[in-house]
Amino acid sequence: MRIAVLALQGAFLEHEKMLRELGVDCFEVRQLQDWQQKKDGLIIPGGESTTQGKLLRDLGLLAPVREAVESGLPVFGTCAGLILLAHDVEGNSPSAPVPPRLGTMAMTAARNAYGRQLGSFHTEAFFKGAKCNVPMTFIRAPYIMKTAGNVEVLASVDSRIVAARQGNQLVTAFHPELDADTHVHEYFLKMIKNR
Repeated sequence: MRIAVLALQGAFLEHEKMLRELGVDCFEVRQLQDWQQKKDGLIIPGGESTTQGKLLRDLGLLAPVREAVESGLPVFGTCAGLILLAHDVEGNSPSAPVPPRLGTMAMTAARNAYGRQLGSFHTEAFFKGAKCNVPMTFIRAPYIMKTAGNVEVLASVDSRIVAARQGNQLVTAFHPELDADTHVHEYFLKMIKNR
């Protein structure tokens, strides 16, 4: 199994470290040429969703990544990755143009829903995919305001949806790569194996 990790900005190194700990090969995607490599899945890390979206567009990656996800390539988006995969996003300035994003999941995300850096926090909650509690680190995190279609809610914190799945797409508002627990990444790898 080989996982592509979007490495344009954000916490991609932590995802790579966790994948290697699980014995999974991975490579970084920084340009269109990298994207051409054989891959079984994609991780979109946390960071700045607006910056990542613009870089995806400017580097010619936005359309090919979207097409691959829509064609069934398993994808796991954390924090900013959740925003990039959301069909709709609230919290953007009304006067600003809509930042580029993939928009492949039938959900509405709220950007910076927990506030700025001081609104960051850590908790534990039940993650349906692993059938156990997992540690959850939130950093300027979004959450999912609403879902549609076949989106399955996998975790909630204080009545807010913080993890969901739609087919081969998995998102978390929290950063599982920042904790030692590997349950969420293992769940993503099982999604790939079972497709």
